[in-house]
Amino acid sequence: MASSPWRGVIEEYRPYLPVTPRTPLVTLLEGATPLLRAPRLMRHLPGVDLHLKYEGQNPTGSFKDRGMTLAMSKALEEGSRAVLCASTGNTAAAAAAYARRAGMPCFVVVPAGGIAVGKLVQAMAHGARVVPVEGSFDEALRIVRDAAPRLRLTLVNSVNPFRIEGQKTGAFEICDALGRAPDVLAIPVGNAGNITAYWRGFVQYQGAGRVSTLPKMWGFQAAGAAPFVLGHPVDRPETIASAIRIGRPASWDGAVAAARESGGGFEAVTDEELLAARRLLAAEEGVFVEPSSAAPIAGLLKRAREGRLPPGAPLIVCVLTGHGLKDPESVLRTERRPEAVPATPEALEQAVDEVLAVRG
Repeated sequence: MASSPWRGVIEEYRPYLPVTPRTPLVTLLEGATPLLRAPRLMRHLPGVDLHLKYEGQNPTGSFKDRGMTLAMSKALEEGSRAVLCASTGNTAAAAAAYARRAGMPCFVVVPAGGIAVGKLVQAMAHGARVVPVEGSFDEALRIVRDAAPRLRLTLVNSVNPFRIEGQKTGAFEICDALGRAPDVLAIPVGNAGNITAYWRGFVQYQGAGRVSTLPKMWGFQAAGAAPFVLGHPVDRPETIASAIRIGRPASWDGAVAAARESGGGFEAVTDEELLAARRLLAAEEGVFVEPSSAAPIAGLLKRAREGRLPPGAPLIVCVLTGHGLKDPESVLRTERRPEAVPATPEALEQAVDEVLAVRG
């Protein structure tokens, strides 16, 4: 028998979400993203049973859609006239798409020059009014938090509690797919809403009797933007991973609680380790992610090199938060563009031979 068609995260997990029969449904059928076992990557991670939660398969290409469907639905229920957010890119893309779906104007404040082109194009394509500011994401967030109540706009950053509520559905899907909670959840950390949300989801599923155990929460940051690792905010965060280039995370308390209560913690990886992990992920498993999404893979590889992977064949899930096409420029900065060859069978044969000779 055919399974029921997916209805989006609000309808699929309605009993666990703060919605009522009066809440209008603003959805692009987000969620139901793949949970992929990663056998080739496991060769680099001895004793680990590794799975990849590929959030790049959401409608706008990132995990932000999970929270935005609920935030936008509640904004519409409350009669909001428009929505506003600050963004390094993924929130902008999701807010613009879901606002258009809801029939509302959307205003996006971004750090000038600090947003990947793929994400900027998405926000523009969906008709959002993009306002670049001369400052960091942290400054952009401060501006919108101050402006939203004065302008009578609904703020849809992760300080909006409905964003966190929607994003926790990723934890539900992982447990449903595995039939249990993983031993470890490894996740990129920038503004820290996602690690907060996943922990909330796991705890709620355990409280409902859906799982009996909880995972350790391992949060990975870029070394140039690692306030949780350092234990204090970073005034000038720097990393190639623009999605986690955040020095003053809005969900600080929730993230610290998730790490502490789960017995997990935070670690940093360098930009070089991020890019190497992204390249390995694409080459070994056929999964293409933006640089920030490779943080948990980079972190696990670093732990493996240092002999710090937990014993006992742990089941580890890495959350890959955004699709690689979000930031194509980062690939072109590190990979050589292919050169044209003559349009002849011989030239093609030479190209094929070069690759197969390398592979042995």
